[in-house]
Amino acid sequence: MSKNKTILVAPLHWGLGHATRCIPIIRSLKEQEFNVLLASDGAALLFLQKEFPDLESLELPSYNIRYPKIGRLFKWKMISLLPNIYQTMENEKKIIKKLVDEGRIQGIISDGRLGIRHPLIPSVFITHQLNVITGTTTFFSSRMYQKLIRKFDICWVPDIDHEILNFSGKLGRLKRDSISLSYMGILSRMTKMELPITIDILVLLSGPEPQRSILEEKLMKELANNTQRILIIQGIVESEQKWEQVRNISKVNFMQSEELEKTINKSEIVISRSGYSTIMDLAVLEKKVFFIPTPGQYEQEYLAKRLESLGIAPSSSQERFRLKDLNRVAVYKGLKPHADHNVEISSLFGLF
Repeated sequence: MSKNKTILVAPLHWGLGHATRCIPIIRSLKEQEFNVLLASDGAALLFLQKEFPDLESLELPSYNIRYPKIGRLFKWKMISLLPNIYQTMENEKKIIKKLVDEGRIQGIISDGRLGIRHPLIPSVFITHQLNVITGTTTFFSSRMYQKLIRKFDICWVPDIDHEILNFSGKLGRLKRDSISLSYMGILSRMTKMELPITIDILVLLSGPEPQRSILEEKLMKELANNTQRILIIQGIVESEQKWEQVRNISKVNFMQSEELEKTINKSEIVISRSGYSTIMDLAVLEKKVFFIPTPGQYEQEYLAKRLESLGIAPSSSQERFRLKDLNRVAVYKGLKPHADHNVEISSLFGLF
């Protein structure tokens, strides 16, 4: 089917979620004998290079997204970054034009990078966020984002096509079909395994600074002197893995997919951000989880509140979280995938 076509896979570097959910796509492309060219920047690129050392990769210009220290300023911080984001998109387009002109790529899969497209080759955009929640400006931010998505040939939504049983809620659904959509099912690099529980509390840290570090510091204080078996995965991708023991808490800077998969499977309770890729991974692994959304990030706050209202997982603001809050996990159902969550990813590759 591939005839040795090369597909560019380019996730946004905004934490690691965009990169991690591209892993099953990349695996499927390789199985179908496509050539794959990886493209991103920062930790997301380093992460994919470690996962797929056999694949060629290139560095893209960075969006340089950082969160404010004060959560309520998140929207205004993003607005202030818009000129830089649009300039980055223009730089992305120049890189893509050169790749296409040289005949190096015959298809594009962009996860969150709006400048990675070309009118002469099939260009796919991946997002679970067709509606962009920004408080009082939601209508305008959603319309602007949808206008940019329509420039791609198709949008792949990592979710099931169900109004109630989906994981993205109103984020991943449109009231009218103004965009060409394909629902991909639950997109995860993980597989559930029956392993003995050796970790009582697993903390998955992720996302841009400074909020990643702020949450780590908060949890170190709350979990100190606890007698349970605790592991914190810092979400800092570096050239080498580094372990550290701080009183009762084990810490590691990062794990690659296979090791992380086993670690989550061996954990009783997970504490994490309510990022969408994390939710999908934990759903496939059927985990009990406590969510602490990134302050001011409307999307994560919405997803955490929705899952709490459905009786699936409790949550708390970062500021108000206390160790005793973990007792609430026991009365929630926990995450589980819907029976119809599987979609054969390769069935989407006919576009290429």
